[in-house]
Amino acid sequence: MSPDHLLQTNPRNTPPLPGAFHPVRVIAITGGKGGVGKTNVSVNLAVSLAEQGKRTLLMDADLGLANVDVLLGLSPKFTLADLVAGRCQLDDVLVEGPEGVLIVPASSGFRHMAELSPAEHVGLVNVFSELQRALDVMVVDTAAGITDSVLTFCQAAQDTVVVVCDEPASITDAYALIKVLARERGLDRVHVIANMVRDPNEGRKLYEKLARVCERFLGDVALHYLGAVPQDDWLRRAVQRQQAVVKAYPGSPSARAIAEIARTAARWQPPAGARGNVEFFVERLISPRGVAA
Repeated sequence: MSPDHLLQTNPRNTPPLPGAFHPVRVIAITGGKGGVGKTNVSVNLAVSLAEQGKRTLLMDADLGLANVDVLLGLSPKFTLADLVAGRCQLDDVLVEGPEGVLIVPASSGFRHMAELSPAEHVGLVNVFSELQRALDVMVVDTAAGITDSVLTFCQAAQDTVVVVCDEPASITDAYALIKVLARERGLDRVHVIANMVRDPNEGRKLYEKLARVCERFLGDVALHYLGAVPQDDWLRRAVQRQQAVVKAYPGSPSARAIAEIARTAARWQPPAGARGNVEFFVERLISPRGVAA
C-alpha cells in the first residue's frame, strides 16, 4: 500500500485561515501492556471532558485492534482503514458520540493497519491538518506496547498519560514504555493514572512504586500523578451496555474518579502557538522525525 495520498498535506490547497481555530490540547492515553483499561479511560475521559464544556475529539489509534466504537455501540460507515486506502476523506470517518464527542474510529482485524510504516503514521495524522472543526481537546487512544505507532502518537501529543494497574507485568511494561519514550523520543514528562485499584491509597502506592523506579533509572523524566480509578462493577455493566460509565452511571465510583481526572485535565492550558487547530499535533509529529512528503 502506498501512503502517497496521505502524505499530501492539503491536496486541495485550502489551508485553514490563520487564527480561525485556537490551539488544541492533544492527550495520548497509553499503557505499556494490554488489559489495563486504557480504552475505557480514553472513552470516559473524552466524554467527561465534553460534559465539562470542552469540544472534544477521540481518535482510536489502536489501528489493528480497534474497539472504541464497540465500547460505545457505534456502527461507523468508514474507519481509518478506509481513509488510508483513499476510499473517503477524514470528515467521512467522523462519528458523533455521547455529549457530541467527535470520534475517529479505526478498524479491527486488518493486519496491514497494525503494520503501517513510520511514513504512513506521519501521513495518517497529517490528514488532521485538514479538519475544519473547532476543538479544545483531542484524546488519542493508542495501541498497547512500544510499537512505532504508539511512540509516534505519544511524541506528537502535548501530554502522555500512562495507565497502570497493580500487576507486576503492568508496572514493568509501563516503565519500559516510559524508558523508550524518554530515550528514543525525548519525552521528559509523563502523567500516570492508576486503574482498577481497591482504594485511593492503593492507587497512590502504585504510582509511587513506578515513580521510584523511574527516578532511579530515568532521572530526566518527571512523573505526575493524575489520580486513581477504582475497580467498579458499574463500569463493567456500562461496558456490557456499550455505554460510557460517566453517562450510564454518573454517580458510580469509577465515573466520579474519571470526572475528577477530567476536571484536572480541563485546567491544563492550551499549547502556545499561533497556528492552532490540530496542526500543532501535525507539526510536533513531523518535525522531530524529519519525514517529508
